[in-house]
Amino acid sequence: MEPGRAAAVVLAAGASSRFGRPKALALLWGRPLLQHVLDVVASVGLAEVVVVLGHDADEIERNLRWRSERRVPNPDPDAGLSSSLRIGLESLSPTSQAALILLGDQPLLRAEVIERLLAAFTSTAQPVAVPRYRGGGGPNPVLIGRAAWSLARETRADRGLGPVLRNHPELVVEVDVEGSNPDIDTPEDLAAVEASPGQTDR
Repeated sequence: MEPGRAAAVVLAAGASSRFGRPKALALLWGRPLLQHVLDVVASVGLAEVVVVLGHDADEIERNLRWRSERRVPNPDPDAGLSSSLRIGLESLSPTSQAALILLGDQPLLRAEVIERLLAAFTSTAQPVAVPRYRGGGGPNPVLIGRAAWSLARETRADRGLGPVLRNHPELVVEVDVEGSNPDIDTPEDLAAVEASPGQTDR
């Protein structure tokens, strides 16, 4: 799939309860975590980018470098990740044929992974593409064709598409990629990424 036919939904409405402060604004190599994600997404050239924000929306708005990303509020972020997913998908233009679902707390995201998911997305019989990291970790981001957006209605609370896709393996194509893409849930997670061998300021 060409990047210009796909959109991105960046989920960044979490309460950061385990982090103790707005996680999206925590600095990694001099940039907020969410900025790392947005910069990589911008480099791919997707048709549109929607960022779903929650409790810390005002502070995040003030402290990030925005391009053409459209910020959409989740009026009830305590309803969990599933509510942000549905809001993000509903906010996309009708011209977008697929949505790349990204988490705002995965600053090691690489453009190469997005590009490989787009390249693998060729079959309407398998309208979902996910990465399988050789270094382990969750299958994020998820590229999901418009025909399968209804799967978002099956998500619950703070669980994303993972449990739903496990119930529909026939819809999913897995793409092998190098490395890993860890979540940053705690200050200790952030410190571990900063100290990881081979990581550089991107």
